[in-house]
Amino acid sequence: MSIERTLSIIKPDATLKNVSGEIISILEKNDFKIIAQKRVQLSNKKAEEFYVVHSEKPFFQELTEFMSSSEIVVQVLESENAIKKYRKIMGSTNPAEAEKETIRAKFGDSIQCNAVHGSDSEENANTEISFFFSGLEIIG
Repeated sequence: MSIERTLSIIKPDATLKNVSGEIISILEKNDFKIIAQKRVQLSNKKAEEFYVVHSEKPFFQELTEFMSSSEIVVQVLESENAIKKYRKIMGSTNPAEAEKETIRAKFGDSIQCNAVHGSDSEENANTEISFFFSGLEIIG
């Protein structure tokens, strides 16, 4: 087992419902160390930069508009096998298909409004973390 870092985003739907604290509590109860965290609001341009890998997909514009619609909480999480572990705790992209105790089952409303985002690989985690955080903002 190796210590990894992953990016977590608490999405606009979750921040608007004021469940950020409950999500953070779930992370801490699952032994994630939050080594960086901030609340930001993306411009549409910044959302497009972050989600550029999806730029050719039909949902791209709707996604970037949603992600820039309100504030988000971005975090760097650290744990053993953080990427795989966080993806399991997040649950299926579609909250209706997510296991009962996952974040998306508890707080998600739809495939887009599913409360959280998490990196899907070590390479993407590094890219996504550096998009939001400088080295000085990360503890450890």
